[in-house]
Order: sequence, then structure tokens, then C-alpha cells
Amino acid sequence: MKPLQILAAVGGVTLVVLGTVLGLTNPNQEAYEQYAVEQLSLYLKDEVCKQAPTKLGFLQLDSEIVQRQCRSLVDTGRPQIQGIISETTERQNWLLFSIYRTDLDINSLLPAYEFETLGVFQKFYTYQARQKGE
Repeated sequence: MKPLQILAAVGGVTLVVLGTVLGLTNPNQEAYEQYAVEQLSLYLKDEVCKQAPTKLGFLQLDSEIVQRQCRSLVDTGRPQIQGIISETTERQNWLLFSIYRTDLDINSLLPAYEFETLGVFQKFYTYQARQKGE
């Protein structure tokens, strides 16, 4: 065989192997939901709970207690969070990878967010996260 034919054959085999590996490691919807619940829960605990109000009318609450209770509520609400993510996510399966679009718009009292995430090699990479209306 000529060197060019060998190179073309090796390149073809490499593409087939890479395509097979990508197809086998394309994460499913359930794996995405677990990832999204974890990411959203971490965000709520790290950002939202820190801003939880400590004053209710004339009653002043200890901020540490409020934050601990807030984090506990996030943990307790994980099944509901997963349900919301499941209902608001659209998956585009491209066989070799998937793109997940999540449109979190729960009610008019909370801000709405859009997320786009790439799923490939059993990993997730959120490349867009923005608040709607910005």
C-alpha cells in the first residue's frame, strides 16, 4: 500500500472508533437531570440562601439559622427540582452528543432562566446560562 492509502485507512478507522465512542458515551436525559439538579441545588445553597431575609416584620432571625434552614429546604426539595427540570428541558439528540435546553420559568415571582448544556463523553458542559429579559 502507498503511504497515502495507509493514512486514509488509519484516518477512516479512527473516525469510526471515535464515532462509536461518542455514540456510546452520549449521556441520556436522566443523567442530565441529575447533573442539572446538582448544579441548581449548589447555586441555590451558595447564592440564594446567603441572601435569605433575616427579618420578618418585627422579628429578627439569626442569619446562620436562616441559611441552614434554607439549605435544608433545598435538599428536601430536590425531587421537586428534578420534576421541574424534567418538564422544562428539551433534548436534541445528535447521536454523538446531545444538547439540552432548559427553560426555568416557574412563576412570575421568581426570575426566569435559560440554560444550554452540551452532553458528550458522559459529561456536561453548560455553555449558556442567562436570565430571561436581560
